[in-house]
Amino acid sequence: EVQLVESGGGLVQPGGSLRLSCVASGLTLSTYAMGWFRQAPGKEREFVTAISPIGRSTDYADSVKGRFTISRDNARNTLYPQMNNLKPEDTAVYYCAAAKRVVSTKSGYNYWGQGTQVTVSS
Repeated sequence: EVQLVESGGGLVQPGGSLRLSCVASGLTLSTYAMGWFRQAPGKEREFVTAISPIGRSTDYADSVKGRFTISRDNARNTLYPQMNNLKPEDTAVYYCAAAKRVVSTKSGYNYWGQGTQVTVSS
């Protein structure tokens, strides 16, 4: 059974930083592209960032470019986004997901985690 488990969410002040983690089990992480999506209350789930299976290419939503950095450690089966200069509009539940290639659409992802809440507020 494939499981993706996110952690690291919480409350942070505007301008602060957070590092989320996503630990994968039941799949060989190095054969999957991985992505992060987020969903704010009352909004659709939206693409945030993605990384190719061995980390050679990345993709970012315009709203997070220059602030978020995605990375992965396949030996630890773990995916990370480093999120800096957080803004209130980054408040959402963040989900990690696995796909066979780097895509920015939800339909391209085969497996999803349960999500972790990030709240940016003073």
